[in-house]
Amino acid sequence: MSLVLGAVADDYTGASDLANTLAQAGLRTVQTIGVPDAGLPLTDIDAVVVALKSRSIAADEAVALSRHAAAWLRDQGARHVMFKVCSTFDSTDAGNIGPVMDALREDFHAASVLVTPAFPGTGRTVFMGHLFVGEVPLNESPLKDHPLNPMHDANLVRVLARQSRHPVGLIPFPIVEQGGYAIHKAMEALRADGKRAAIVDAVAGRNLQAIGEAALLNPVSVGASGLGLGLARALIAGRQLAPRMDEEEAAPSVGGKAAMLAGSCSQATLAQIAAIEADIPVLRLDIGRILAGAPVAQEALDWADSRLADGPVLIASSAPPHAVAEFQKQHGREQAGSRIEHCLAEIGAGLVARDVRRLIVAGGETSGAVVDRLGIRAFSVGPEIAPGVPVLRTVSEDTAMLLALKSGNFGGQDFFRRALEMMT
Repeated sequence: MSLVLGAVADDYTGASDLANTLAQAGLRTVQTIGVPDAGLPLTDIDAVVVALKSRSIAADEAVALSRHAAAWLRDQGARHVMFKVCSTFDSTDAGNIGPVMDALREDFHAASVLVTPAFPGTGRTVFMGHLFVGEVPLNESPLKDHPLNPMHDANLVRVLARQSRHPVGLIPFPIVEQGGYAIHKAMEALRADGKRAAIVDAVAGRNLQAIGEAALLNPVSVGASGLGLGLARALIAGRQLAPRMDEEEAAPSVGGKAAMLAGSCSQATLAQIAAIEADIPVLRLDIGRILAGAPVAQEALDWADSRLADGPVLIASSAPPHAVAEFQKQHGREQAGSRIEHCLAEIGAGLVARDVRRLIVAGGETSGAVVDRLGIRAFSVGPEIAPGVPVLRTVSEDTAMLLALKSGNFGGQDFFRRALEMMT
């Protein structure tokens, strides 16, 4: 193994997003599901992204899982470990970004931690510490209605300070524009003032490498895939590794049937379902019946049995945010989410038992539940379907599959059609 960069991601689709970004930048990258078992083939690689499902669990559990994963990466030789969070900084005032950041800073004896969820190429920018989604502040974007972690404050300095045990500073855009050394010096000044973390502005793609250069001067950083891109570019520019030059056959055909599962309630996913509904059979699950304990998973599999032989199918529990909010009010947010995820995971396992070997999953929580139920432990990263979403191929030949794990907001309206074309 030639591991240089390690990452701990707080959900599965976020891990795929980062792994895709690193691979596109030229790093030989593997994504694992949790800390790998001994004997997993991880040779001749530059980066490993360990995917956890820790974004919305209790903070102490998230800290324990993240510490374990980061320690494993360090033991494998990773020189720098990034804690990968969502580009919309999904979290609550209790965490989990701040508690995990504090723990990793202590474990790695880092003087301070650079933090940025910015990824200008995907419309996520940070200016004067405020996060923008496209042209609007975070608290005016659809994330204000997120079913698990609604975001009502665009000022990330305030958001992170409410989560961390230590004061949080800001490195504003004018300093970022001066380059990596200026960012590093600003970090030192903030540390001398008692700050142990700093939100870093970024409004253009050119800012990412400078941020990566500064981040590499400490053993730990926190951010979204834009930071990962900056780290990769800085590593290559600093000749700490050479970019992959040949086009690797990371996702060869595996045959088998194809299916899609959608659990996200984002506007993007709802539009993607509507766009493909005229072309393939779509089953919309009744969330009320799922929460009432009806045998919805078996009914969905029975529905699929008569259709899979003729081509791909799509099974969705997606619903508009107002409908989801009403179900959460009736059944409790966590209980409702858990039952829906369990149902979709059972459907995913049933589809694979029916020889589905090309599986597309929309929604971070849904992806995590499905992959856990299937027991998949690692993927190699293949070509990009859409920004942040690669084709993934299982490492173990015993369970050869192609998957795409999509965050709810990712991809254009033709995402499902494009994914099917690239996974044939």
